[in-house]
Amino acid sequence: MQPLRIKVISEFHRLRGLPKPEHPLISVINVADLKRTHDNNEPVNFVFDYYSISLKRNCIGKFRYGQQQYDFDEGTMFFISPNQVFGLQHSKSETSKQTGWMLLIHPDFLWNTPLAKRVKQYEYFDYSVHEALFLSEKEEAIIAGVMQNIQQEYHSNIDKFSQRVIIAQVELLLTYSERFYQRQFITRKISNHQILNRLEYMLDEYFNSDNLIGKGLPTVQHIAETLNVSPNYLSGLLKTLTGQSTQQHIHDKLIEKAKEKLSTTDLSVSEIAYELGFEHPQSFSKLFKIKTNFSPLEFRQSFN
Repeated sequence: MQPLRIKVISEFHRLRGLPKPEHPLISVINVADLKRTHDNNEPVNFVFDYYSISLKRNCIGKFRYGQQQYDFDEGTMFFISPNQVFGLQHSKSETSKQTGWMLLIHPDFLWNTPLAKRVKQYEYFDYSVHEALFLSEKEEAIIAGVMQNIQQEYHSNIDKFSQRVIIAQVELLLTYSERFYQRQFITRKISNHQILNRLEYMLDEYFNSDNLIGKGLPTVQHIAETLNVSPNYLSGLLKTLTGQSTQQHIHDKLIEKAKEKLSTTDLSVSEIAYELGFEHPQSFSKLFKIKTNFSPLEFRQSFN
């Protein structure tokens, strides 16, 4: 199904039955004012040419992003960057009223500001839908307050400070969101540690099989897909829980396996490098030196 592309914010307003936006490049929307995009209950895919940051509660229907689907029934935030495909399916019975806020920002509004580059560093724009940010009541109030500050600023008389003030508020919103995600990584210990345990088990299985010779080192993308999480979410989670990225976990497991082979077998360094998926032994020796401060031969000699 071809997604419906919405290029400008005014087009979104028109589609959702809202008045014309007061600013062409930025809009804060009360979710309760949104009208249905279509009358039937068939899923519809969308692509925005702008950023969308949503805080929603009691959402009606299902939201779909990538291969994941989620029912939003509590205060949640999710983040969509330009050119990402997502889907929406209305519920047959709309007994509750959805509430919350949406912030729409066209990239042109950020042009020639420091945030234009920094916004790409907020990894949660690439998280899957089931990795949404779940807010406490206090956190929800903070986010809603910042949204209202942005709305109030562009409702006021526009002057030479307006854009700077709004940009500062948007950056504050993004920073709060990053802080709350860090809190979520920590407070959802059971589910997050389950992911960590599954990662360790999966790496053990991979490194104890013949996959290294045939496929080489596992990629971050492969690991994330196997664990059913997005690569950025997995990396953010691991950094919070362990201080290391997914790639560093892969390398640590590799070095652990290399040490085992160097200390318990008579295989040459080249043979060990090949068994660990390296095409060139020099690449293996360089990584081993970086990780251990020893060359593979120096490490082996320390056991003699």
